[in-house]
Amino acid sequence: MEAVLLYIVGVLVVVVGLAVSIGLHELGHLWPAKLFGVRVGQWMIGFGPTIFSFRRGETEYGMKWIPLGGYISMSGMFPPLRPGGESRDASTGFLDTLVQDARDSSADTIHEGEEERAFWRLATWKRIVIMLGGPTMNLLIAIVAYGVVLCGFGIAVPSTTIASVSECVIAASADRTDCEASDPLAPAAEAGIEPGDRIVSIAGQPIDRWDDIQGAIRELGGERVPFVVERDGAEMTLEVAPLPSERYVFDDAGQMVEVDGEPLTETVGFVGIGPRYEVEQQPVSAVLPAVGDNVVRVGELIITLPQRLVDVAEAAFGPGERDPNGPMSVVGVGRMAGEIAALDQVPVLERISAMVQLIASLNVALFVFNLIPLMPLDGGHVLGAIVDAVRRGWAKLRGKVATPLDTAKWVPVTLAVTAVLGVMSALLIYADIVKPISVFGG
Repeated sequence: MEAVLLYIVGVLVVVVGLAVSIGLHELGHLWPAKLFGVRVGQWMIGFGPTIFSFRRGETEYGMKWIPLGGYISMSGMFPPLRPGGESRDASTGFLDTLVQDARDSSADTIHEGEEERAFWRLATWKRIVIMLGGPTMNLLIAIVAYGVVLCGFGIAVPSTTIASVSECVIAASADRTDCEASDPLAPAAEAGIEPGDRIVSIAGQPIDRWDDIQGAIRELGGERVPFVVERDGAEMTLEVAPLPSERYVFDDAGQMVEVDGEPLTETVGFVGIGPRYEVEQQPVSAVLPAVGDNVVRVGELIITLPQRLVDVAEAAFGPGERDPNGPMSVVGVGRMAGEIAALDQVPVLERISAMVQLIASLNVALFVFNLIPLMPLDGGHVLGAIVDAVRRGWAKLRGKVATPLDTAKWVPVTLAVTAVLGVMSALLIYADIVKPISVFGG
């Protein structure tokens, strides 16, 4: 019963965290819009029927039932068709009608006598500031959350204390994990290194971090070298002869390197020890690089999103397994948070830290995804403002005056992108229900 309640708490934490993140994202649009004088009719979290709302001044604030985003309604998003303000056009086809309806809806949001408060009339830089305000808010949330995780809770890092000692040496290409009689004894076990020993120095070189141990061992091979270890408060010297061993090559992102479809291996020194992980608070300087690494990972995921969605579909409708590093929906993130909260064998602070990091990652995803230069995403509106500025600048160089960019003509793209996002969300939600990604693997 307790595990079920903790699971529910974990899900609720993510739901509330996501709602707050969306709300702050929209505030990131709202504040500069009001600062620049744009009339904002609504500020909403979610879509669909309204759960509740209230009005402050000219703006209605509220929450809707479908928690898949949010929006603010700004006056005059699209310019009129004609300089005189007329919106009506001779619509002939379905797409023309869609475009004209968008213009008319935009014109209806402009109150009489407030024409100058229309979004489309703002200077280019002001429109860009408004549209980038939302993603910037998500980035700031991610930075703060990462700061809490790294500098407050700390993260598990490999220490110089030994947690495990291998019994034998097994080649990376071997299709087994158990030792056989023909396998050579692991150098650490042969030398008498034990779990709990702390490595003080190797070959006379002081050891401060696990990376120092890895770097020293990789360069050694064959010859016996002194390992000074601390055991039960006393230092002792053990003679260790690292063995040349075949190991897979990994890149900086932790991905296995392949050449012509085959894993790349290299020969390095091998001792046969594993580190004990200890929670360690990180300096403030570690926050921005951590956020940057997350941004890069999300960017790489978006670039490969079509293939990843195919993989998700094949796993969801077939016998395959989901990629644990692949995309997931809000449902999947909620399930993962529930699993984290229910891990009773993990200290409470570590579970809280993991959920805060989950919220941080969600905000990084919102930041990067909204920068995609396609309507209705924020990046699409930024692109429209930039294209408009370039057109105006080019016309000015030629001694002419350019009419405002008719971004209403981009409405079909908006509908197409919305449809794709809807299909993608449905696929991911289905996959997260029938074949979820678990913190336990799989």
